[in-house]
Amino acid sequence: MKAGWPLLIVAVGALPMPAAAQFWSRSWAVAPQAASTRDPLPDLKGKTLRQVVRISSGGTRIRLRLSNELSATALKIGSVHVALVDAGGGIVPGSDRAVTFGGVAAPVVPDRAPLVSDAVALRVTPLAHIAVSLYFPDGAADATVHGYAAATAAIASGDQTAAATLTDGTPFKQRMVVDGIDVETARPGSTVVAFGDSITDGVRATADADTRWPDDLAAALQKAGRADVGVANLGISGNRVLAEGAGPNALARFDRDVLATPGVSHVIVLEGVNDIGGATRDKKPIPTAADLIGAYRQMIARAHDRHVKMILATILPYKGAGYWGAEAEAVRKQVNAWILTNHEADGAVDFAHAVADPVDPDRFAPAYNSGDALHPNDAGFRAMVAAIDLKLLR
Repeated sequence: MKAGWPLLIVAVGALPMPAAAQFWSRSWAVAPQAASTRDPLPDLKGKTLRQVVRISSGGTRIRLRLSNELSATALKIGSVHVALVDAGGGIVPGSDRAVTFGGVAAPVVPDRAPLVSDAVALRVTPLAHIAVSLYFPDGAADATVHGYAAATAAIASGDQTAAATLTDGTPFKQRMVVDGIDVETARPGSTVVAFGDSITDGVRATADADTRWPDDLAAALQKAGRADVGVANLGISGNRVLAEGAGPNALARFDRDVLATPGVSHVIVLEGVNDIGGATRDKKPIPTAADLIGAYRQMIARAHDRHVKMILATILPYKGAGYWGAEAEAVRKQVNAWILTNHEADGAVDFAHAVADPVDPDRFAPAYNSGDALHPNDAGFRAMVAAIDLKLLR
């Protein structure tokens, strides 16, 4: 040591010791969307919105992700509470928790941005139902939403975020602001992202019953003893692979909705019917099989760059739906043949075969048809999950 240099003495015992390793993974999700002018949002000024969601994997603590990403103005939140929900739909006594964000109980979510909460001391079991209540003192006219919920939320006047039962609540059929719930575990968990269109989003599933195919997959994983594996549903009704439909196309939102998901290990992609069907309906050039395969290859490359395994699912039959056509049907068959034989993805699931009519495989089996020849019913969703080899998700 040179003369004149100060002697630095560090008392090792005085340094903060690292906490026990904890790991976060996503247990529930929806894809953020801009509010639609065709379905205007209700006036939420001075009101509470309570949304009930079923998570997939469990953990020792949880955290929320609020999204204002598709909104042009900052969003003031007056209060946020979470609580466990029992089988009868009531709040479990003693489970209510106030949620903070950087220690702030009434945060402002910046425009075009998300906000992740502090960890909430609430132990949750797999497949538990959680109520998330938000109070909007100034309203939420430009809120980021998820257009289709297959679930019923409630809106009530005043700050009722801590109330066991909302007074004079009115129903609301979309998701809003909350787009993710993460769970904390003592060892690394993982998340399977279900990525697709309305079939993944759960259109035609029984409302408030958690019967979408990603819900069924979450239950199947738990039954198989895969307690540390969550499922995040990032379907958007009307979404397309290549072109703008409802929400950004799959290639545009893949990084946001898949690769940015905490704990993501696998993605199951079921998408393409709106590309070929929409073009048929609109009398526009139908994307070729090479077009769609090229898009899948782009997603494969981007997933593999992040060490995420890519599982491709065959496009379901849809003959009898309003936008079916023979040319598009030929493309569907070519794409499905490639999905089942390629060696670029990490696996394939033949959803099409699982729900097809053995007599006419271009159509749904009657037992699985929700009635529109495009979307499965609850039994069809179960049949899809039965076709998944869970070993693909290791």
